[in-house]
Amino acid sequence: MLRDLIARLNDESSLVLKACNAALKSLTTHVPAEELVNHIEFIRNLIASMVSDARRRKGGVGDGEFLLPGFNMPKGLEPMLPIYQRGILYGNAIIREASAAGLGELINLTASKYLAGPFIIKMTGPLLRIVGDRNPSNVKIAIIQTLGLILTKGGPALRAFVPQFQTTFVKALSDPSRQVRTEAIKALSLLMPLSTRLDPLIKELVAGSLGKGPSAAVETAGAVAVQTATLEALAVVINRGGGKAKLPISIPSALDAGKDMIFHEDDGVREAAAKVIGAACALLGEETTSDVVQELILEKSDTSADRKHGKACCCHRILASEVGKQIDDELLSSMSSLVKRLMKDEKSNVREAACVAVGAVIGSASDTSSCIADVESAILRCMDPKETMEVHRAVAKGLCVAARLKPKIFVSETCLSLMDGALKLAMSGAQRVQLSFNDFLWLAFDAGKGDEGIEAYSGVANFENARTAKTLYSKVLVRIKGVEED
Repeated sequence: MLRDLIARLNDESSLVLKACNAALKSLTTHVPAEELVNHIEFIRNLIASMVSDARRRKGGVGDGEFLLPGFNMPKGLEPMLPIYQRGILYGNAIIREASAAGLGELINLTASKYLAGPFIIKMTGPLLRIVGDRNPSNVKIAIIQTLGLILTKGGPALRAFVPQFQTTFVKALSDPSRQVRTEAIKALSLLMPLSTRLDPLIKELVAGSLGKGPSAAVETAGAVAVQTATLEALAVVINRGGGKAKLPISIPSALDAGKDMIFHEDDGVREAAAKVIGAACALLGEETTSDVVQELILEKSDTSADRKHGKACCCHRILASEVGKQIDDELLSSMSSLVKRLMKDEKSNVREAACVAVGAVIGSASDTSSCIADVESAILRCMDPKETMEVHRAVAKGLCVAARLKPKIFVSETCLSLMDGALKLAMSGAQRVQLSFNDFLWLAFDAGKGDEGIEAYSGVANFENARTAKTLYSKVLVRIKGVEED
């Protein structure tokens, strides 16, 4: 019965869809939810198979958005909700995970207008109620991911739940599971458009990033991981919602936390602290940023690898932020000289951070041609086949930063040597290096918007490189849907 009814959810006839909805409603009303919840995986598989068929068949939507007709009608999801709610609230760990993940799948297949109002609130309550229970990490991940989807589609109707969402996600930042912490950071970023009281959240995250929050008693290795996650979350909150902070101390306190942690002994903490510094500087303006650069980056005591790495990360995040292009040329020149020197450092992690930072140097320069001429030899040296795979990937990441900040600069004759080097590594490097440079070339050619970029490069490249680039473009780059920003 379930198989036949769910198969009809993709029917073209509105009469069939209404009859199917009524039948499912009758089924879930008369068969106890505790019995139906045992079939949750079966239901998920049926829906997944139907969606896959709709995507892949001739004339299907492919990887685009697909909305299941049976859910996209008034009260279309209502018959299914009792099954998933029962599983979330009262199921064992396996059923809870399947129910939470399955609910997320239903939300993905439903347009926002059919989720609005009381209906989305009815979904949210059970998830928030049980996420704090002693659940295994895979259950928490499924719940937080689904809460993120609810935030994406629910909009202003969820504003009353903001404090509960916030408490849930901040608590998850101190979870032992790295994936739970990562999902909590993503979810906090989705919460920002609805949040209005940012100051208490920033204060709590600042305390946690300095090791003064509730997680301070966690053992050392775990405490470092929690501090890193909290700094990452703080950077996201400032980036997405920092402009709504009302207390004059909020953003400066976040900046101070970043400055306190930028030379920490752990690489991850330093990278996250740099994100906080970049986000805070973008809000505090050019004058404060110049002071930070002088205090942290251009001070002379950079003998330790930790300090060098912290400085390179700081250069990247400040220059890649909105305030980067406001920094005066003299200060930028000093930062560029430091980055070039760090690109030759004996420590691999320092070279990697500097290779990313040099992309931000290019992206923030007022005279792009002169800047590229200045840093080109340092970049090409780091693209040498004898360099490590991680340094090569860092170069690709840095070039991605530059391509985002200054679209289309790489298809000119000015950048020909860099493009030729990138093309060589995209074709002959290790697989992970190839993938990284494919991402860069996708951005450099602006492949998502057509052939103009590849044609411009082909017009200045030699015949062999132009042919190789066109082959890579037609077989690989056009299939890339997008490149995630770090």
